[in-house]
Amino acid sequence: MDADNPVIELKAGAGRAVISLAGAEWRSWIVDDAPLLWTPDPAYWPQTAPVLFPVCGWTRNGQARVGGRTYPLGLHGFASQMRFEVAARAEDFVRLFLRDDSRTRALYPFAFELEIEFQLSETRMKTIARARNRGRQVMPYAFGLHPGFCWPFAGGRIEDYAIVFDAVESPQIPVIAPDGLFSTERRAINFDGRNLPLTADTFAREALCFLEARSQGVRFTGPRGVAIRVATDGFAHIILWSRPGAPFLCVESWTGYGDPVGFTGELAQKPGMSHLPPNAEQTHSATYSLEPVADALIS
Repeated sequence: MDADNPVIELKAGAGRAVISLAGAEWRSWIVDDAPLLWTPDPAYWPQTAPVLFPVCGWTRNGQARVGGRTYPLGLHGFASQMRFEVAARAEDFVRLFLRDDSRTRALYPFAFELEIEFQLSETRMKTIARARNRGRQVMPYAFGLHPGFCWPFAGGRIEDYAIVFDAVESPQIPVIAPDGLFSTERRAINFDGRNLPLTADTFAREALCFLEARSQGVRFTGPRGVAIRVATDGFAHIILWSRPGAPFLCVESWTGYGDPVGFTGELAQKPGMSHLPPNAEQTHSATYSLEPVADALIS
């Protein structure tokens, strides 16, 4: 690992991955020489798979209130901007951690440890996150994973792809306000509850947010007999996002979500936040698998 290029390479048979210590970001995933994670392009989005903590989505005016004080806690929190340390590693595995310090406490006044573990196999990456409260007060937090996959990842046209949910979901999704906050308004999308066809216009308006989803996973299906399966544990919300014309699709897993329009309460009162008691730990995990389409499609 080069000090000027702080990344860790993982190998497992035909599987390859790169993890950056900057933000504990998953930067690359290759199976049988085929890249599955997209390569950042500042013209569209300069990240690949940021970690979201201690909030998911936008806070009102980019601020959060704790104990009557205001903190500059903006979009998706600060974890993606912090350098993580290595706790353990092997050829196919790495565990990273971030602890509170003076920089984080200026943004979020809680004593915490965030541990991110990556476990690679030939066709699979499992990500395990553990949030720990090291303080003496209840710690409100949200956590999210935000990987951007190549779209298309198996050739063909973008219209040859779809998202298939494990369970029936509502075709009515929240309307996101211009400042990124969640309104009470809902809109209908082209979705039968299980199969979401993807087109160039799918994300022309905003991200598709499935709050309190019934599904614990989805399949990003493509041509040529393959799909990317995303299976989660400890996440309540599924977010799908891209930008018009961009060659990626983010399949995101969140425990919380952006502030509601008009919300003026404390961070602990924000809807969707987890509340971790002192000395407690909470685990969230997601497994990303490249699967044969025969196993991936739902009849």
